[in-house]
Amino acid sequence: MTFRLLVFDWDGTLMDSRARIVGSLRAAITDVGLPPRSDEALQDIIGLGLVDAMQKLFPGIGELRQEVLIAHYRKRFLGDAADPESLFEGVRETLRALAEQGYLMAVATGKSRAGLERGLRQTGLSVCFQSTRCADESHSKPHPQMLVEILRELCVEARHAVMIGDTEYDLEMARNAGTAALAVSYGAHHPERLQRHQPVACIDDIRDLPAVLAACTKAEEKP
Repeated sequence: MTFRLLVFDWDGTLMDSRARIVGSLRAAITDVGLPPRSDEALQDIIGLGLVDAMQKLFPGIGELRQEVLIAHYRKRFLGDAADPESLFEGVRETLRALAEQGYLMAVATGKSRAGLERGLRQTGLSVCFQSTRCADESHSKPHPQMLVEILRELCVEARHAVMIGDTEYDLEMARNAGTAALAVSYGAHHPERLQRHQPVACIDDIRDLPAVLAACTKAEEKP
């Protein structure tokens, strides 16, 4: 299959922010006096929009308490005292190489717009992406809205796009939008969970992506 558009998840795919997310969630939960959750449970919601994430952690939580919890999380995550985050090794050069090969690239993330813009500013990667969508301006994953809007904006058919992510929510969103999915094994969800969704590939290093995409194209070209 030949792809024109690569849509990346952010946290756990391009940015190594797991410790910052989990630490900020844990602190916010303590701030508002809710029962603690395990690191595994906190890590499992990475990729979801904040409303869906809080509902999964605390089913039936009232709207007011949920808003307070989200506000505390945002304050903790965006604060200077939170755990550091950085791009995974190889991300910058891989994106540069893919851009030189002519791929369109976009981001579809469970982050808020403020959170994504902060990450783009800090990394200087905004120039790499022709489109971005965030969960606070769209439906949360695995709903297909973010992907559908990106496809429409960039005038790309679903069959020529691939969603690249580290969680089941990314791969489910791809299926719901009719695009291919490609998994990365180094993020929030275990590779066994990702393989259940039959991605075109599951890579252990972002630097493997150009070769995998080239192999997909060659496979389609074979008679």
